[in-house]
Amino acid sequence: MDRIIEKKTWSRKRILTIGGITALLALIGASYYYTSGPNKLDVDTDRITISVVTKGPFQETIPINGVVLPLISRYLDITEGGTVVDKYVEDGAIMKKGDPILKLSNTDLLMNMMSQQNTVYNTLTQMQINHNNAMQNTVSKETQMADVESQFKEAERIYNLDKTLYEKKAIGSQEYQKAVNDYNYYLNKEKLQRQILQQDSVSRQQQEAQDKRSYQGSQEALAIMQEKVGDLIVRAPIDGQLTSLDAEVGESKVAGSRIGQIDVLDGFKVRADIDEHYLSRVFTGLKGKFDFADTTYTLVIKKIFSQITNGRFQVDMQFVGREPKGIRRGQTLSILLALSDETQAVLLPRGGFFNQTGGNWIFKLRPDGKTAYRQDIRLNRQSTDYFEVVDGLQPGDKVVTSSYETYGNMQELVLKK
Repeated sequence: MDRIIEKKTWSRKRILTIGGITALLALIGASYYYTSGPNKLDVDTDRITISVVTKGPFQETIPINGVVLPLISRYLDITEGGTVVDKYVEDGAIMKKGDPILKLSNTDLLMNMMSQQNTVYNTLTQMQINHNNAMQNTVSKETQMADVESQFKEAERIYNLDKTLYEKKAIGSQEYQKAVNDYNYYLNKEKLQRQILQQDSVSRQQQEAQDKRSYQGSQEALAIMQEKVGDLIVRAPIDGQLTSLDAEVGESKVAGSRIGQIDVLDGFKVRADIDEHYLSRVFTGLKGKFDFADTTYTLVIKKIFSQITNGRFQVDMQFVGREPKGIRRGQTLSILLALSDETQAVLLPRGGFFNQTGGNWIFKLRPDGKTAYRQDIRLNRQSTDYFEVVDGLQPGDKVVTSSYETYGNMQELVLKK
């Protein structure tokens, strides 16, 4: 007799089939979940920087480098070229105004000075010759004047005598007329001779004035030549320290060469380079700070050089208050230059994120701190530590400020510890 076998409801085959279908559905669901939503990336919180947005005092600053220079310097430029024949001091020497530094030799300059000396002597000799000739000419004319005056007086005497005799009819008209003619002749001659003498006096004065100007001009030219020869000995223009001396015995120097400078040791200034982007925002009176020997010092801009070289311009800054003790010429200082007054602002710490986002967006953490999403932001000013946030973030927000270089186009970060 056959026995009826009861069929099992959950066979092994059926269980495996249902399990496979369930796993497939789960895989499809997970795939849909991860592909249909935003692009996500798991990141280790130990490998990123999470910063908190705050509100506090903000001052826009830029870092600049400055070089310490003497407050006053005078360059040593060769005014006359020549060969260095003697050097009296070495670089670093403390000089007094007028102290000799080195001596140059210039044969052509010496020859020109000697030629000018001869010109002065020749001018003086010619001046003396002209003076003697003028004196002799004047004496001759004065002698002629004396003769004419004597002749005129004699003619005048005879005229007056003959006039009386003629009125008394003691002499004839012919004799009287001769006396009248002689008198008029010598009268005119005396006037003419006096004019000649007067013109001679004016001419002599003009000649003497011209000779004096010529002699004075030659003397001035000689003085200039002597000064040029004197410049062959280079002297300290002011009291101070001789620095950057560039001259050796036997070396030739052309006119205009700079061989060094004299630095006044009473104080220092700082010459800084600034990017041309800030030219319109930099003006005298702006202040900067730097640290030296664990102390913060303040500088103020006193002069701006508007000439731009290689995309940068220069400013001169002076110390406010005391100068750092031990500071030296040529030393480089790292300065924070303040471009604005201190104000209250929403502050975002600086970080590598800016290189990829340009400050247009940032990854902002959700309140649970497990994920971070893209948040559009707008930044304004910046300092060495912070950006000023204008829109998109509030104090207390947490953001990822480290580099986004490996995030690609991810829309969301899943934070893993």
